[in-house]
Amino acid sequence: MVRITKVYTRTGDAGTTMLGDGSRVEKHSPRVVAYGDVDEANAALGVACTSLQGEIHDDIRRIQNDLFDVGADLCTPEGDAEAEKTALRVVDAQVTWLEERMDALNESLPPLRSFILPGGDSGAAALHMARTIVRRAEREIAELAGLEAINPAAVRYMNRLSDYLFVSARYVNAGAEGDVLWVPGKHR
Repeated sequence: MVRITKVYTRTGDAGTTMLGDGSRVEKHSPRVVAYGDVDEANAALGVACTSLQGEIHDDIRRIQNDLFDVGADLCTPEGDAEAEKTALRVVDAQVTWLEERMDALNESLPPLRSFILPGGDSGAAALHMARTIVRRAEREIAELAGLEAINPAAVRYMNRLSDYLFVSARYVNAGAEGDVLWVPGKHR
């Protein structure tokens, strides 16, 4: 259980931060950038929840918790045997849950016949915004994976999450105004 009694520590005033294994790195290191983008995605999902209800709202709340798991996973470098004993790592069951939810939501949606524009219902638009932030986080995590060992399940989770957010935005729009379709060359 996490217990925070004081928010400020002053330990980061010199531009470094402590990782989950106790080591210190620059605040602009690829690892910190990656889990910072995950945090931003989580905040965007919190905003999306203000316009959502029902099963999608409940899914997003679960995902927000899982994103804290992703952040904790990325915050603790792999390799140190002692740190690995207590490190929180994303597991494939979390990825599978996203796949199962996408399959369930997709059953009621018509097949795509065009690319869709981010928009429609306010909840769907917020999900699309979060999706783009998740995609950026995924790119940062992939870059980190090229530099250091990371849990491959964390990469898979973020990849599936962006897909889930696309499907859930379509699901929300299906219950409202419908998807906003791209019309190639419409204003030429």
